[in-house]
Amino acid sequence: MAVVTSPPLQPPQPVKPASMSTYKRALRRETRRRAVVHEAQFLNITAMLDMMTIILVFLLKSMSSSSASVPQSNDLTLAKSVLTTEAAQEGVQIIVSKSQISVEDRAVCPIPSDATHGIEAQYKKSGANDLHIVPLANALQAWRDKDKQVRAATGKDASFSEAIIVIDKDTPYRLLVEVLYTLGQTEYARHHLMVMQAPKN
Repeated sequence: MAVVTSPPLQPPQPVKPASMSTYKRALRRETRRRAVVHEAQFLNITAMLDMMTIILVFLLKSMSSSSASVPQSNDLTLAKSVLTTEAAQEGVQIIVSKSQISVEDRAVCPIPSDATHGIEAQYKKSGANDLHIVPLANALQAWRDKDKQVRAATGKDASFSEAIIVIDKDTPYRLLVEVLYTLGQTEYARHHLMVMQAPKN
């Protein structure tokens, strides 16, 4: 019977410590391996509210009008008034000059040279005798939809909107009636007529 003898055990060899660059390289590799792509698990309502606030402020600013922004010319001369109260600053601005009707500086409908019978029949809803001006109503409805959202968001009554009418002093009464009727048909229940303010004593 043979006896097998194992070789004598050798003492463990000391392990040479890794250099700092090797350690950092291994650390970066392990960090990349364990990295998990972050996925948003919720909807950030705060950022959305901030965005909506900015949009509302922009809309409020664009909807407001000022008498200082109405240039007068041969085509548009405001009537004079004896009132000394301050003019209203809220509402969509409708300019009725001698040649055209504009909504916030955007022309929507031409005015004939003889406007004693109002706007031409092709711009009416149902013929020359109608009071409804279709291009003006379309432009006003777009502003009404924006103003309704702004009023609902700011706690105001959203059942109607306001308008500032800037009209030439020689505008025929028939044309003024047609503009007012079209405003009423598009839910503009309050109107402000812009005039030249009387000088204060």
